[in-house]
Amino acid sequence: MKRTILIVHPGALGDVLLAVPAIRSLRVRFSQHEIVLIASAAVSRLLVACGVIDEWVSFEGQAGLGLFSETLSISGKLQSWLNRCDLAVGWTEDKDGALRSLFREAGIGLVQVQSPFAMGLRSRHQGKRFLETLGKTAGDISSEETIQVPPHLMEWGRDYLQTFGVSHDQSLILVHSGSGSIHKCLEPGRMALLIEQLQQNGMCPLVLEGPADREAVGNALRFVSKPPLVLRNLDLSQLASVLVQATLYIGHDSGVTHLAALLGVRTIAFFGPTDAQRWAPHGSHVTILRGSFCHCESWERVKECVEKPCLQVSMEEILTALRGGESSTNPRNST
Repeated sequence: MKRTILIVHPGALGDVLLAVPAIRSLRVRFSQHEIVLIASAAVSRLLVACGVIDEWVSFEGQAGLGLFSETLSISGKLQSWLNRCDLAVGWTEDKDGALRSLFREAGIGLVQVQSPFAMGLRSRHQGKRFLETLGKTAGDISSEETIQVPPHLMEWGRDYLQTFGVSHDQSLILVHSGSGSIHKCLEPGRMALLIEQLQQNGMCPLVLEGPADREAVGNALRFVSKPPLVLRNLDLSQLASVLVQATLYIGHDSGVTHLAALLGVRTIAFFGPTDAQRWAPHGSHVTILRGSFCHCESWERVKECVEKPCLQVSMEEILTALRGGESSTNPRNST
């Protein structure tokens, strides 16, 4: 049986996707090993399908949570991977050292447990911080890092869109009006105007709505005279299979935006109160749009800010980006 590399990553979708370059660096370094990821089940399944990792354990399940329980209970399958493990990586805070001790007691020779938020890390971009925890330099990250979905997911996405009458030759634009927080989103009227502009330009905008996006989508569509088709509650693998059919994706600072960019889809992302230099996806196919610099010194102040000048992007700027005229070297509008 193959030896293993075990990675623990309890982060949300965007956080896990930002770690893909670091995971791939481990794949290169340990090419004869199985890469096992303990993370969210949805993103783990997708990363297995795309060939980024080999096996996974749900962080939400008993096996994953057992690593952080007082009794540190280990399932049989996880124990088998631990027994064959040559390197254990933990991208999480481990204040009492319990996780590091568990790995050491399992006989693992190399153990690297460090949160990507650790104060001692020097890299600014979060993706580079994951690499830095592995001893890699900032130059080791590729600005064109992408993954490919397998053929069966590509086929599922085409068939799914065809059930709504969306043909393969249409200029399909996917719009995600939500994010992890309403304070990171364009105001509904501006998002509605964008959707109408897409329609008037002969494009086919489809709106993505996840379980947490209902309010954001509903608020925006109230202002649209011709409501677009809304794709609701796709699981992550289904969402990926639809994203890769798109000519363009438009969204905010969210995990879905990171997924679109990682899949190589041309992406326009609105960043306001969050630092694009820290959190934005990389790539020449990614355009970042933002208003004026955010001067809120805390997230509480962001919540109190009504006008959100950092998200006041003009429709002219948006349309310029849609036409592909936005310079990728513009420090205000690029990564």
